[in-house]
Amino acid sequence: MIRVTLPALLIVAWLAGASFGGPLFGKISEVSSNEQTAYLPESADATQVQERLGEFQDSDAIPAIAVFTSNDELTDDEQQRITDAVTQVTGVDGVADDVSPALPSEDGLAMQAFVPIDSSADVGDVVTALGEKLRGSVPDGVDVAVTGPAGFTADLAAGFAGIDGLLLGVALIAVLIILVLVYRSVLLPFVVLSTSLFALCVALLVVWWLAKWDVLLLSGQTQGILFILVIGAATDYALLFVSRFREELRRSADKGSAITAAWKGSLEPILASGGTVIAGLLCLLLSDLKSNSTLGPVAAIGIVFAMLSALTLLPALLYAFGRTAFWPRAPRIDDRRDAPEEREHSAPPARGALAFLPVARAVTAPIRTLSPQAAGLWGRVAALVARRPRWVWLLTTAVLIAGAAFVPQLQADGVPQSDLVLGASEARDGQAALGEHFPGGSGSPAYVIAPEDEMQETVDALLSNDGVTDVSVSAADAPSGSAPVTSDGIASFGGPAPEPTVENGDVLLQATLSDAADSTSAIDTVRALRDDLPDLLVGGVTATAIDTNDASIHDRGLIIPIVLAVILVILMLLLRSILAPILLVLTTVISFGTAMGVSALVFNHVLGFPGADPAVPLFGFVFLVALGIDYNIFLMTRVREESLAHGTREGILRGLSVTGGVITSAGVVLAATFAALAVIPILFLAQLAFIVAFGVLLDTFVVRSLLVPALTYDIGRKIWWPSRLSR
Repeated sequence: MIRVTLPALLIVAWLAGASFGGPLFGKISEVSSNEQTAYLPESADATQVQERLGEFQDSDAIPAIAVFTSNDELTDDEQQRITDAVTQVTGVDGVADDVSPALPSEDGLAMQAFVPIDSSADVGDVVTALGEKLRGSVPDGVDVAVTGPAGFTADLAAGFAGIDGLLLGVALIAVLIILVLVYRSVLLPFVVLSTSLFALCVALLVVWWLAKWDVLLLSGQTQGILFILVIGAATDYALLFVSRFREELRRSADKGSAITAAWKGSLEPILASGGTVIAGLLCLLLSDLKSNSTLGPVAAIGIVFAMLSALTLLPALLYAFGRTAFWPRAPRIDDRRDAPEEREHSAPPARGALAFLPVARAVTAPIRTLSPQAAGLWGRVAALVARRPRWVWLLTTAVLIAGAAFVPQLQADGVPQSDLVLGASEARDGQAALGEHFPGGSGSPAYVIAPEDEMQETVDALLSNDGVTDVSVSAADAPSGSAPVTSDGIASFGGPAPEPTVENGDVLLQATLSDAADSTSAIDTVRALRDDLPDLLVGGVTATAIDTNDASIHDRGLIIPIVLAVILVILMLLLRSILAPILLVLTTVISFGTAMGVSALVFNHVLGFPGADPAVPLFGFVFLVALGIDYNIFLMTRVREESLAHGTREGILRGLSVTGGVITSAGVVLAATFAALAVIPILFLAQLAFIVAFGVLLDTFVVRSLLVPALTYDIGRKIWWPSRLSR
């Protein structure tokens, strides 16, 4: 009775969880934010300035800059029509009342207007409506672009717009195609895919409510990684379980006994694999950046439910379907499976130049297999490892190191905000036009909070920097909310000079930069201002980018060694060895270096990317090392199991032969799911997609298939030192 009741209860429980989590896919925007300052450490200057802006300004609106350009000098009539168009934008929902008048450029070819966007509105929709309103009102021959912080926010929102439907759809279709090719079954691919979907729905249910209760922060970037990670990991764990189940069905006619044996055989590697990934992800909690530290628990929650679905829902579904799940290739009882006799399979001899290579002769030599399952491709790979282990691991290591030599070419020191979105960008075009006709930093000033009695001294220091064009101070009684400040003091408007707004003895100065706020020159200017004004807080868009990059670089140096140490300890406990875990970690690190080196070449010389965010190597490391170790865990736990019965070297060959197919399939699935991130036109996600997809395939086909088996085979039983297996 319990054999029927327990699977039924498990299926119902997962259905209930998915029914609550599924509808939340369309509501993630309600609990997520892509505001960069929300993820900075509280101690950062930019964060402290952002928190105090509301004290000096009546509105927390997000500024948009409408830029009007023409190939010919604007006539008085055209300027008036542009001015009239700007005055009408207050009728657009989400636009605040304090719209500036349209200001002409010195060359007469452009005008600009500052339009505040209500921060509580959907910035993307408001910017779109604003652009359409202006384009319908300006004279023919005048181009309109909406840029500034609101414009770039709208670009990011548009970039992440496809994350709910497009990303998930592409990932699921890719996984389904791979599963159909792997299993050549009608039903089984959908059974496996359903466990991944159910895991994602329930994980999303938990994450959504935690974000709703402000327990953790959720961004579009984190959301995309969660989707991909859960689908990929859950499918990988399912592949491992199904492989074990199929093995057991060849031994037993009873599906219940086969499910139980498969569950026992899969439990340790799945828990060890998932635990390793979770441990690596939770190391991100040490990050100063909340965008990193919140990804850790969010992704860890996803891995927990990926493991649970593979160990509860999948066994329940497979028990319900039994051998029918594999139709039309249902496994049959194989009495020869454990036969002790060895068989010899002939292979075509190596020809031509290949015949002179020891590796080629080894892979084409006759193969002695230990069981019927050892024949085929992975039996031949095992034969290659057995006949020329040292050649194999030396050659593969040399190739990997050669690829890793290009790591210094990876330009991971930050990218301009205007390059975060791939493809066409109205905000980027508008910023370029702004820089051509006006000071490049218009609309995105550097904010400086200074004591009232030091205001003039601070203004003089700001104006002495060549990267600053002008300075203003927040003044509630000024028409625009701020008043220009020169070396002679606050400028008047035909009457008494406005009084600056003073809060807790401080004033807010706004320094307009001569270069675009996200440019290298602007970054150099703000760093110089901080050096000149060490006791004052300097914030703004440029300062936020500086603090974010600095925190990311700090995180890289702190978290990467900790992740390695944590994974090393887990492997030592799992394999009851010291030497094997050290070698496994080293091979994974070399593989990561190769992935980063090749990625640098592709980014710089093939795709022409402008650089990379400092967090890209960190995220790539966490995912590649944690997930790369997964496949070594799958392999080495099986090798250890076989070594206990047959000895280390034979155990290595048996483990490689038996796990080769399932681990390769798992690697292809994970690579395909991460590659799906590339459909989202965000530079960070596109780069992460390539790094992880390429790195996983490298781990699957080179490190796990050749390097690790050959190295461990060459060392022999000493690989298990200091456990009993080493003696």
